[in-house]
Amino acid sequence: MKTFEEIEARAQKRKGGKVALAELMPQGIVSVKTLAKRADEFYLGELSKSVFKAGFVWKVIDRKWPDFETAFWQFNVRRCAAMSPEDIDAHCQNTAIVRNLKKIQTVQHNAMAVLDIAGEYGSFGKYLAAWDERDFVSLVNDLKKRTQRLGLQTCQYFCRAVGKDGFVLSADVVAALIDAGVIDKAPTSRQALQNVQHAFNQWREESGLNLAQISRTLACSIDAP
Repeated sequence: MKTFEEIEARAQKRKGGKVALAELMPQGIVSVKTLAKRADEFYLGELSKSVFKAGFVWKVIDRKWPDFETAFWQFNVRRCAAMSPEDIDAHCQNTAIVRNLKKIQTVQHNAMAVLDIAGEYGSFGKYLAAWDERDFVSLVNDLKKRTQRLGLQTCQYFCRAVGKDGFVLSADVVAALIDAGVIDKAPTSRQALQNVQHAFNQWREESGLNLAQISRTLACSIDAP
């Protein structure tokens, strides 16, 4: 397996040097304390945004998001969990949002998931804060099982959006992992994902960077075929 020093050197060369690469590093990774203290409404909103963005033009969802917040009662978790068939019909007629029935229904399902998780951990934020970054793949798998219409990669993007440290297995990152000898194809099996986690943990120890920074460095080091 390649060292992180080798990967970082190639990323710096491709992006124009150390300073240029540093400017591309992801921002917004927050502390465990910050994750834990945020309201459940914040997380339901971000879960819902991740679902609506999947397979859609992201900038359209971002532009419409204030209207989504108004339509879904600022993502009040209990109110969303208690949506009636009439509420769902009204959302499907609301031209201010994306009128996708299955995704609208997912808001209700995921509101119930947030309530269940909050009942178990004290809050959804405390649930996220409880997971060690050294086992990020287990968090992503657990989140996928508990929620609806969030695949493994969507869960990774959700964690990035809320500031939970982790990696995103984009096409470029997967290509860099293959090049580094960590995996031989896109990781789908449990063992392959564990191999990815082990590599990130090793590079974290080697570099002192967080998982998000390592992930971005890998993406900058190579182009997906």
